[in-house]
Amino acid sequence: MTAPHSPVPVVMVFSGNDPSGGAGVQADIESLISQGCHTTPVITTLTIQDTRDISGYTPLDAALIAEQARAVLEDMPVSAFKLGLLGSVEAIEAVHAILADYPEIPVVTDPVLATGGGTLLADDGVIEAINELLLPQTTVLTPNSNEARLLAPEADSLGACAMALLDRGAEFVLVTGTHENTPTVVNSLYSNHRLIETFEWDRLEGEFHGSGCTLAASVAGLLAQGMEPFSAVHEAQEYTWQTLAEGYRIGMGQRLPNRLFWAREEQG
Repeated sequence: MTAPHSPVPVVMVFSGNDPSGGAGVQADIESLISQGCHTTPVITTLTIQDTRDISGYTPLDAALIAEQARAVLEDMPVSAFKLGLLGSVEAIEAVHAILADYPEIPVVTDPVLATGGGTLLADDGVIEAINELLLPQTTVLTPNSNEARLLAPEADSLGACAMALLDRGAEFVLVTGTHENTPTVVNSLYSNHRLIETFEWDRLEGEFHGSGCTLAASVAGLLAQGMEPFSAVHEAQEYTWQTLAEGYRIGMGQRLPNRLFWAREEQG
């Protein structure tokens, strides 16, 4: 049976649940609403975290992850996948099997390997599984500079990291520079074994919880709208920077992106 055409693009996200609402599945949903998309959230991991850091997490059973996804995929026309925190090698294997059945659907992979507070969320097995199973299925990979180095530790520069990740199968690699000690934030997009473009953004004060989720989900939403990857990456960065510029601090840790800034009524 052929699924009916959806007037609202559907994006399936594989993400962890963040009870602070700053990152993970809530970040994905808010970002995708902002791109005019419907989100179908597949929960992969339950976390214990606040705006400062994560204190514990429990990956869901891989079979349960797969069952969540396949129930939706048999019912709705999904136009893009976004991968966030997967939590275990078994979960990565389950997601890999699902993506293999839908090779025509673009995939945005946010390799969540550590929290903003510095807690590692991936061991060597998870990193190896991402490299071997997910990168060959990835349309756009969005590591920050620390994650790029963890995924390609053999490389001697961020550019070399990106080239290694392209060699492993990713079509586009956007390395973000928020963690680098530079006066501005420089994000670098690579494809076809070369640097395609660098994007420079004003560095905002403070640190943010959920910025990587926001960026990756926005790229996925724009791909689901039919935009080609370069334009999707550019527009998603503009949106993400604005969410950070309009961000707010309601906890005792990092600021949260205001992903629905556009919905506020004009003052005055």
